[in-house]
Amino acid sequence: MSYFELKTHQIGRTYSNPHFFILNKGLNSGKPLSNPCPNCFVVITKTEAEKNTLFHLSMMLQIGGFYAYYLKGSVIPFISVDDCRNTLKKAVKSSHNVSDQMQKHIKAVEVISKKEKELQNVIDKMSVLKVAYIRNCFKLMQTKEV
Repeated sequence: MSYFELKTHQIGRTYSNPHFFILNKGLNSGKPLSNPCPNCFVVITKTEAEKNTLFHLSMMLQIGGFYAYYLKGSVIPFISVDDCRNTLKKAVKSSHNVSDQMQKHIKAVEVISKKEKELQNVIDKMSVLKVAYIRNCFKLMQTKEV
C-alpha cells in the first residue's frame, strides 16, 4: 500500500519530498494541481511513482464526482481535509485489489489528459489566429475608407 500524507498547505511553504496539491474550495474541490493555490491541501509521498499514481487517482475521483459527495457549505462549497484524506485512502485501498487493472486505467487517463492539453493548446492558438484575422479584416476596411 502506498504511503502518503495529506495536510492543509501553508502559503510560502516548500516541500522536499514528491508532492502535489488538491483544491479544497469551490465546485472543483478535489481537483489535483501541480502548483499551489491559497485554498488547497498538499499530498506528500515518498516516491515520484506514488505521486504520479495518487495525482491521477485523485483526478479520477474528482472527475467521477466522488469528492462532490462530501462538499459542505452553501455559498462556497468546500471539502474537509479528513473527508479528502479518507476518500483518497479508500480509493488507494480498493485500487490495490485490482492494481494491474488500476494501473492500466491510470495510464489511460494520463494519456487522455496529455492529449487533452495538446488539443487545448491547439484551440488556444486557433482562437488567437481568429482574432488576428478579424483585426486584419477591420484594419483593411479602415485603410480603404481613408
